[in-house]
Amino acid sequence: MTVDDVIRAWDQADPTAIHPLRQVSEGTYWESGKVQASMLASMIPDGAKVMDFGAGDGRVAIPLAGLGYEVTAVDASQNMLDRLTAHAPDINAVRADADGIAGHLGRRRMDAVYCLAVLIHHSYTDCLHIIGKLRAATKLGGILVLDWPLSDTPAEADSWIGVTTWSREQQYKACAAIGLEPVDSDLPWGVYRAVKAGS
Repeated sequence: MTVDDVIRAWDQADPTAIHPLRQVSEGTYWESGKVQASMLASMIPDGAKVMDFGAGDGRVAIPLAGLGYEVTAVDASQNMLDRLTAHAPDINAVRADADGIAGHLGRRRMDAVYCLAVLIHHSYTDCLHIIGKLRAATKLGGILVLDWPLSDTPAEADSWIGVTTWSREQQYKACAAIGLEPVDSDLPWGVYRAVKAGS
């Protein structure tokens, strides 16, 4: 599957099929975003400029903005961004894929970037490309929170909703090449500090 295939599939999917909590209730779905925003806030400095890459309808971006962060919500799906702005018209919503981030940011860099439920659906090559672009959008010393799962039996996703997993060695080499330093945390996602590549 290509990046465009994944974007197209998410763009056309029924919202209730995208997230299982929506089958429980909308309230449960939005509450889960508040919980995840609170978890992210444990690692991201107060008042930081934060990018939510793959923001979708704002389930996490909206409550994070409510905690006082300056949030830029980025998604390649206009349908998703329309849903986000219907709930929170004041959030800066940007339609872009990984390659389009730089055009929207210019020389500005984020204090923190998080990417949940995006990387897991891509091939190793596409995932590394996206992470490289997210690192480039993050200021030196900034924080990246990435849903970048490890496994003893790593494998690439074989569908738009599949999960790509990495070995610890694959991830270690990627971090060194891209400029990421793992940070200890209790979060269920990987936390990294932006450093110079090769350090």
